[in-house]
Amino acid sequence: MSSVTQRIKQIKQPRGGYLPPAQFSVTPLSDGRELYPAENLHASTVGLAVDYLTRCASGTDPQTAFQISIAGAKLIGEESRARALAGKVKGLDKASIDAACKLSGYDVCFRAGPAWYRPVEEIRPDADTTENIRILADRSLAFFRQYGPVVKDGLTFKGGYTDLITSGDGDFLTADTLWDFKVSSAKPTKDHTLQLLIYYLMGIHSIHPEYECIRRLGLYNPRLNLVYLKEISQIPDDVIRTVSAEVIGYK
Repeated sequence: MSSVTQRIKQIKQPRGGYLPPAQFSVTPLSDGRELYPAENLHASTVGLAVDYLTRCASGTDPQTAFQISIAGAKLIGEESRARALAGKVKGLDKASIDAACKLSGYDVCFRAGPAWYRPVEEIRPDADTTENIRILADRSLAFFRQYGPVVKDGLTFKGGYTDLITSGDGDFLTADTLWDFKVSSAKPTKDHTLQLLIYYLMGIHSIHPEYECIRRLGLYNPRLNLVYLKEISQIPDDVIRTVSAEVIGYK
């Protein structure tokens, strides 16, 4: 049993990757705002908080946006506490950001197992980190005003999972593009682009018809404020076949 990210770590990609990041078009965005240079939370916590806050600010109910966090909390008997935290998410104010960061700390229970859990009360974003998260979420919302609207978030792929990949959830879907958000200070890697391709292939094998409208794969990084796009029609057929069969396990 493996998630998408775990499966990617198990395989050896060809030189440059199945879907080389250099083949994506790159578009810079600008808001004239500068991020503080240091943050006191792990990058993964910041990334999850930005992702979930963006979903909430786009109209998704917090109890739904944080469903993986809540599911993780349930595994360690803290579901009620997690739901209470979700109830505090009202926007991009300090209290909402603090609650979102704490909720993100429960995700590891669901994604990796309770053994990896660390008490969420230890997650306390300082002033600089809080402001950075606010800026990153604002950038994400501005991005969707230009490239959206969002038609679905918290993507799952029922019917598309296999014996090799049993779990995995994507970020956002707009009318014709499947998007993944990265909040790293580094540019996309071949693992990131393969992850996006796997999501697309699982989507079109799933029971969900909305994936049939996808024409592009996209990555957005609000920290770098860069948009990366790739037309699916430009992906070679042999790459689609190889990833489908050898990476995902479709017959």
